[in-house]
Amino acid sequence: MCNGSPAKIDLHTHILPPDWPDLADRFGEGKWLSMQKEHAQDGSCCGAALYCEGKHFRDVKLNCFDHAIRLEDMDSTGVTVQALSTVPVMFSYWSKKEHGLYLAKILNDHIAEVCRAHPTRFVGLGTLPMQCPEFAAKELERCVNELGMRGVQIGSHIDRGDSPDWNLNEPEVMAVFEAAADLGACVFVHPWDMMGSDQMRKYWLPWLVGMPAETSRAMCSVIFGGVLDKIPNLRIAFAHGGGSFPGTIGRIEHGFNVRPDLCAIDNPNNPRDYLAHTDANSNAQPAKVYVDSLVHDPSALDHLIGIFGAERIALGSDYPFPLGEHVPGAMIQAMDHLSTQTKHRLLAGTALEFLGMSGLPS
Repeated sequence: MCNGSPAKIDLHTHILPPDWPDLADRFGEGKWLSMQKEHAQDGSCCGAALYCEGKHFRDVKLNCFDHAIRLEDMDSTGVTVQALSTVPVMFSYWSKKEHGLYLAKILNDHIAEVCRAHPTRFVGLGTLPMQCPEFAAKELERCVNELGMRGVQIGSHIDRGDSPDWNLNEPEVMAVFEAAADLGACVFVHPWDMMGSDQMRKYWLPWLVGMPAETSRAMCSVIFGGVLDKIPNLRIAFAHGGGSFPGTIGRIEHGFNVRPDLCAIDNPNNPRDYLAHTDANSNAQPAKVYVDSLVHDPSALDHLIGIFGAERIALGSDYPFPLGEHVPGAMIQAMDHLSTQTKHRLLAGTALEFLGMSGLPS
């Protein structure tokens, strides 16, 4: 609890280390990200510019890599706990497996260090070299057993450079999901390498259109691929309220019904069977997947509650980026028609369950 207010656990936040090696110099050419600190006139650091292949990629504020500033922001917005995960551009699935593992260890060690320094405020979600399932499974085990992380964040698909991409139903990805389930680790799916981005050069469309479509791609791959039947104890969540999936579930289900020869080749079950429903004993059952609450619209959140159940929706803000909710949980708290119980569930209860935690960290 913060100052008598309800606890808030923000499942969806991103962090970078304050520095990392020059990976292009170490490994050669590639889409490696580098950081150049920016300083105010008094010499103090005020943010950083990120570069990819020598070109400016984006600017980040100090709160992206200075966790002291992050803690101040959390206190000012009433956030009790953040789940920390890397910025998705750092996934680097296109790289050689050894190089991807090297970077993942740097990022995971940094997150673990921040969590150890402030164990009541932060929990960690690691990153994995998903282009190599063997390395990914080993790093996942290290994240959980040695670094004390609650799970991992992965991409909506695995963009393997010159090799064909993997969607989340592929056997190679399934092996990592099985390892996560065996370890009791959760999996948070976040889009990055957006399909069609080369054709969406204006108006920020890769972020506004491509990212929601990527998340739907991931959810459909998991459902149509039968992942949830093969690994029933897998705790998997999808960013940005499930992206475009909630708005197109009718189309997805209709496609399954009219073209089972295309949609039902790996799983005979209707996609809606994995969403909130009433069972044979007239008991309400939540969905078999989780999503975060980041939809920016009360009616959209109501729609999510109807599709997934409040038990499967966790507060997520996308801190510290512009497309995030600037005061995490403010929209939920302002929705007067929601019961106090539902609000508490959305603000903290679902995140605790997804992260495999019995209560707030102490």
